[in-house]
Amino acid sequence: MSLLAKFSDLAEQRAALGSADPSKVVIETILSPTEAIINGRHTILAGTNNYLGLTFDPDCIAAGQDALARLGTGTTGSRMANGNYSGHRALEQELAEFYGYPYAMIFSTGYAANLGVLSALLGPDDAVLLDADAHASLYDGASMTRAGIYRFKHNDPDSLDKRLSRLKDRAARTLVVIEGLYSVLGDTAPLQAFVEVKERHGALLMVDEAHSLGVYGEHGRGVVESSGTQDRVDFVVGTFSKSLASTGGFCVSRHRELELFQYASRPYMFTASPCPSVIATTRAALHALRTRPELKNRLWHNAERLYGALKERNLWLGPEVSPVVAVRLEDRGLALNAWQRLLESGVYCNLMLPPAAPEGGSLLRFSLSAAHTDGQVDTLIERIAALGL
Repeated sequence: MSLLAKFSDLAEQRAALGSADPSKVVIETILSPTEAIINGRHTILAGTNNYLGLTFDPDCIAAGQDALARLGTGTTGSRMANGNYSGHRALEQELAEFYGYPYAMIFSTGYAANLGVLSALLGPDDAVLLDADAHASLYDGASMTRAGIYRFKHNDPDSLDKRLSRLKDRAARTLVVIEGLYSVLGDTAPLQAFVEVKERHGALLMVDEAHSLGVYGEHGRGVVESSGTQDRVDFVVGTFSKSLASTGGFCVSRHRELELFQYASRPYMFTASPCPSVIATTRAALHALRTRPELKNRLWHNAERLYGALKERNLWLGPEVSPVVAVRLEDRGLALNAWQRLLESGVYCNLMLPPAAPEGGSLLRFSLSAAHTDGQVDTLIERIAALGL
């Protein structure tokens, strides 16, 4: 068997998708945070994770343009090799202050943040316990280490407790990894219960707030804030590519050791640091998140309307209202057909098939934005209902 033979299965899977292949969708023109031209058709964007709708925010654009003109297009190297730009340090200070933690560290992407934090934290004598539904980047980061890797049942504190009990004394060298908001079904972690379990066993806890930053909590700090556990969580990681409408990732912590991660984290040490314009737009977006609570309020207004309307039509949805609304379908073919029909009617959402979708099913995933108008949400409701699912 040749080195390339393994790709024959992938080729067959791609061919089976036919025209209903999300990877072939080309956004020809972006018109706004919520509209684009796709296949020559005006299309409502309902699968972008642009939760606060800041991708076209005038202040964010102006900040990026100014940085581009003053500081150039890129850093052309890592922070370890080329030094730190003042914007990198400023953003870290602002993130630390936002969360009320003393320490913060930024990465070039959210994916790199998860890889970088886990690879710095975990060694061969350690263990990591991951929620069964945790994001692929969290599993990938754990696999970069030589730590023992274990899973516990999704959102199940009792399952976590049993796993930690089996580790006995090793529990004190264990990192528990969960997400705040899970991006597939839109369910949140029972964080208070998880914190109590990890404290009972002396473990540390890392929460990925990629999809909950700007969405949960009075100040938008995520599920760590809304659950009242911010002072008891050890590490919070996240991305700039959702609510902050940019690219990059971060970690904040109450542990001083985070300052030393730059000497141990290969995804930090050996990749180019974020471009100055990206840092500038991220800082402007973080300022908007902090000073414009109406954005979060508008997002929840839209989420509650869509989830409530689809629930009334007895569609099989995720377990709770959130800006991620998942329409669950048992049949793969039905999901493919429904996604294609929506796209042809001018609605773009995310298609998830096994094994990405949970429990062997398939789903249509809609992510709401503060920028969606009532009329656009009405259209989403009408065109989903027209599918007759």
